[in-house]
Amino acid sequence: MNYEIRNIKPEEYCLLEDFLYEAIYIPDGVEPPPRSVIQFPELQEYICDFGKREHDKALVAEVERNLVGAVWVRVMNDYGHIDDMTPSLAMSVRKEYRGLGIGTSLLRQLLSDLKMAGYAKISLSVQKENYAVGMYRKLGFTVISENREEYIMVVNLQCHTADE
Repeated sequence: MNYEIRNIKPEEYCLLEDFLYEAIYIPDGVEPPPRSVIQFPELQEYICDFGKREHDKALVAEVERNLVGAVWVRVMNDYGHIDDMTPSLAMSVRKEYRGLGIGTSLLRQLLSDLKMAGYAKISLSVQKENYAVGMYRKLGFTVISENREEYIMVVNLQCHTADE
């Protein structure tokens, strides 16, 4: 499948709302939450006024002029927050495009861009059951803390190579 990875355009920031909802991990057999869940303050932190903060950065994957995936970071007090210098990551790929390597390509490109921009590390929070844990590990993320349901993972960009 042909796809392009590129920087998100300011007029596309509003689409992060859709990708935020897609990023919610829903285990098999569990009813998805109502779309209104993304209006909760703890989830709005990921997208509210995106592009206005110094560390906001997002990439999208485009297939035939349709955005099918997004990965973004910002320094925020979210579930994966570790300190005020480390951006937290969010990402999602639309269901019908998962398993094709698009998410891995998006994340690889973002990590490369952030390393070149001088960032030391990136953090994220992910449910332990989420299949994306394997992708994060493959790309160099390690678990730094956990609770019953989630891992907090970090990638050290100073040690990161494009081959990971």
